[in-house]
Amino acid sequence: MPKNIIILGLVSFFTDVSSEMLYPLIPLYLTMVLGASPAALGIIEGISESLASLLKIVSGRISDKLNRRKPLTIVGYGLSAVGKLLFIVAATWVGILWARMSDRFGKGIRTAPRDALIADSSPSGNTGKSFGLHRMMDTAGAVVGILSAYWLFTHYTGDYVHVFWVALIPAVIGVVLLFTIDEPGKQRVEKITQQAFAWSGLDKRLRYFIIVSFLFNLGNSSNQFLLIRAGTYGFTPAQIILLYLLMNITYFIISYPAGKLSDQIGRRALLVTGYSIYGFVYLGFAAAGSQTAIIALFAFYGLYIGMTEGIEKAFLADTAPAEQKASVYGLHALAVGISLLPASIIAGFLWDIFGAPAPFWFGGIMGLCAAAAIWFGLRT
Repeated sequence: MPKNIIILGLVSFFTDVSSEMLYPLIPLYLTMVLGASPAALGIIEGISESLASLLKIVSGRISDKLNRRKPLTIVGYGLSAVGKLLFIVAATWVGILWARMSDRFGKGIRTAPRDALIADSSPSGNTGKSFGLHRMMDTAGAVVGILSAYWLFTHYTGDYVHVFWVALIPAVIGVVLLFTIDEPGKQRVEKITQQAFAWSGLDKRLRYFIIVSFLFNLGNSSNQFLLIRAGTYGFTPAQIILLYLLMNITYFIISYPAGKLSDQIGRRALLVTGYSIYGFVYLGFAAAGSQTAIIALFAFYGLYIGMTEGIEKAFLADTAPAEQKASVYGLHALAVGISLLPASIIAGFLWDIFGAPAPFWFGGIMGLCAAAAIWFGLRT
């Protein structure tokens, strides 16, 4: 793998060590310490994730127009590192909202140019492998971050703020590493005359996939609902962190081989399998009758992520115009972002009004519909 792919993988590794030290603790901190409801969690996650996604198309267009990837990537990771400071001072759920918004603002700026940087730096015919490796290193960071959170949380008797402080260190390391990457826009990607970026000018497969992604994500609420769902089955906060770890271990194991396999057999079969797993797992979270079932569902949920995240990005790289890759990543993120806001809010209110299983019935049905739409409507 080229230098850029390795370094970007390391950046994601350290950034995810930081982010995942915080992520499994946020719903616990909100509901158990600050007394927030699932509806408040839905509002926080819906607004913050949508903000990130909406910004991606802006940063993607800027990156394509400048034919530069590195500066926006650095700015985005830097803002996320700064945003994590706000978790330390937050005393209400509104404070957590501002902290998540700051962190996601940075992600919104960095993601499209970073993904375009990976696509630009990938050897011909190995785009899925490159994204699979990046996802694997990203998830390795998640595993280390969750283990660190578990150790700190249990050894410091539930001291959330102590974990928040330690999480800043790997975030800063990730930003520093970014200064060592090369700018493909100057070295190996020829400057191409910019064409107008229009929906009608995109490959019809790409347009179809973006529409399906939008519909699928209406049922794909924040993963934090899975964590508080585990709490309804009697898992302690420390055990919930380990469940989240299990999910990321299976994600780590499958990401690279799934990306490599998609280069050989195409993207569609793996995407259909991933969305199908998501659908059945969410139905399982709605109907599970024991802690053992919940443990198994967390493991299978990691398979869904590993079979879709990197492969979705590889498919976008396959079908995007060469001079508009970052814009396409941003457009896809925009579609996802528009649906994420209502998705998490709907899930929160479904939970509050109809009970804990309701958002998972909804999400499971949407996942199976997305799998069918990809299988019958997408030719790769």
